[in-house]
Amino acid sequence: MPLATKPGTKEGLFGGDAERVRTLSPNEAAMKQIWLRLRARRIRLAVAGGVLLLAAAAVMQASPAASAPLAAHRAAGAGHTIIEGGTGGSQPVPVTTLVAFRVTASGGDFECLALAPPQPAGPGSGAFTSNVMYVTGTVTSLSVSGHSAVFRGTATVTGLGAGHDRPFTVTVTGGGPGATVLLIVSGLTFHEILTDGHFDVS
Repeated sequence: MPLATKPGTKEGLFGGDAERVRTLSPNEAAMKQIWLRLRARRIRLAVAGGVLLLAAAAVMQASPAASAPLAAHRAAGAGHTIIEGGTGGSQPVPVTTLVAFRVTASGGDFECLALAPPQPAGPGSGAFTSNVMYVTGTVTSLSVSGHSAVFRGTATVTGLGAGHDRPFTVTVTGGGPGATVLLIVSGLTFHEILTDGHFDVS
């Protein structure tokens, strides 16, 4: 004959009373369901929060590369040039220049020394020793398009077109011999061709 068990208990594996089994009341069952739902919701929120943190970290790591500034434009170089057509007129005298510049978007410097022979023909006419014009300027703006740069500023000019605070504009093409310089200052325009040196434009 099986052992009798007390109401609300169950027989253990080896006989005797096991833990008490209690039926939940309707209110307790409802509260348990609510608690389970809240727990599941907290788990989902925790997972979503973790995903958002990972996404934020990825964005923060990518931001420096995405926001990195583009390489700044610059123009720099030096060399000897010859002015196209020299002094002009029916009997033009050749004129050479020594040009040097270093310019960035924040400003820079421009130097141009023009030299001519002491006499137009005969002995010594091939020696470019006479200082006919000197331009020393401060650059205030720069624009670059492809291999060409345009910079502007104000200059002190001696010799031809002499004066102070003279606005000037220079257009240069990058490269070695054959590159060009266009100088506009004191109402004068000079077209120059590089014969020795190099201009960098980037």
